[in-house]
Amino acid sequence: MSRLGRVTDTGVGRALRARVTGWLRGLRGDLWTVRVDSLPPSAWLRWLPHGLLCLAAFGITVGGAGDMADNGHLGSGPALLIAGGQGSAVVLGMWRPVPAWWLSLGAFVLGAAMLHGRLGGDPDTYTWPWTPAGIIAQMFVLLLLALRVPTRAAMAALALTALLTYGMESRWGAERYDRTGLVAISLVTVVVILGSALRGRREARAQLVEQTTLTAEERTRRTLLEERSRIARELHDVVAHHMSVISIQAQVAPHLVENPPDELRENLAGIRQNALEALIELRRVLGVLRSEHTGPGDAPDGSGDGTAPHAPQPTLDRLDALVENTRAVGREVATDISGERRPLPPGVELSAYRIVQEALSNALRHAPGANITVRLTYEPDGLEVEIVNGRPTGPPPPSTGAGHGLLGMRERVAMLGGTMTAHPWHWDGFRVTAFLPDTPPVDTPGTDHPTAPRKGTS
Repeated sequence: MSRLGRVTDTGVGRALRARVTGWLRGLRGDLWTVRVDSLPPSAWLRWLPHGLLCLAAFGITVGGAGDMADNGHLGSGPALLIAGGQGSAVVLGMWRPVPAWWLSLGAFVLGAAMLHGRLGGDPDTYTWPWTPAGIIAQMFVLLLLALRVPTRAAMAALALTALLTYGMESRWGAERYDRTGLVAISLVTVVVILGSALRGRREARAQLVEQTTLTAEERTRRTLLEERSRIARELHDVVAHHMSVISIQAQVAPHLVENPPDELRENLAGIRQNALEALIELRRVLGVLRSEHTGPGDAPDGSGDGTAPHAPQPTLDRLDALVENTRAVGREVATDISGERRPLPPGVELSAYRIVQEALSNALRHAPGANITVRLTYEPDGLEVEIVNGRPTGPPPPSTGAGHGLLGMRERVAMLGGTMTAHPWHWDGFRVTAFLPDTPPVDTPGTDHPTAPRKGTS
């Protein structure tokens, strides 16, 4: 064999030995441990399985001791010791399945050895090496083991049980006995396969629940990011408009003053240049934000064709048109505006409009036939928006939306440092209340910050 061949064989052999060694170490960790692995209560029957196992353990102890003493001609003390070990293994298996299996296997070996010398002279025969009580105990123990250890460990326990059974029955042997090895191995094989299948099904269900939870969280996170991007696009439009006005005013201002000083010209020129540069950057960022999708239209359902991505963003001046659109589809909408109406910051006007728009859209989708009331209250420190719909007159139609409209509302309110509540109202109605302060929050927009509770909020 060439040197390259020897090197290749050595490498493959080393890798194979490493894999076998790792498998044996994992198996030793699974079957050579006393860790607690409690059997959980049944989802429907609660602690009934535990009670049944304790009852089975009592029957194994009493029945096995009497059988070995009467039919196996074993002393009462040794018979009770062996049967008690088998019954105790069933009880122990509810909390420590691996030590329980070792205890049951040890009781089997001890019982087979003590009964071995008593199977010769008597004309009657006796079941050996497994007693009936021992078979039942081992079935319960291996089932409890297979339900909570990896399949490789359960199969290894089954293999060791079969090996000991074969060694005693075929290699050691006894006189005048009924063979129980084949029956015992067949039954415990069935329970190990059943326990491993139930464990695999339980793990698959747990993984499915975990994956479903992660998918729902990812969907919520994606919706949140999309809503934040939409809000950012709209606010960029507002800011870009103001920057354009600043640039134009800075350019016109020198012509409004006769013989303006050079310092004034330089300052105004600097203001205009900075405004233009900021406007260029804003448009660049806005182009990135618009690259994926455009903003929605102004329909009450939030839909739009996206054909006018640079259209001016709506304000409360267009509230009447929004309400009329809702009335046009056959809904009764009442508006109530109280307080001294005044211009508000563009971000507040835009957010208030979008909140009303989304609330009307939700009422149309989820409360068919219900009356809707829109209230705007101008307060000294901001604007309170309230949208209430009454009881629907029929079941809501199936909705194809993502169901995250309230999430977008909360994002807008949090961005402005306001508060919001959304909860069921009287007689199957629904109420959305938001307060939008007319001064920006002290901390960075979009971050979580405490806000003082207001009337109708929590």
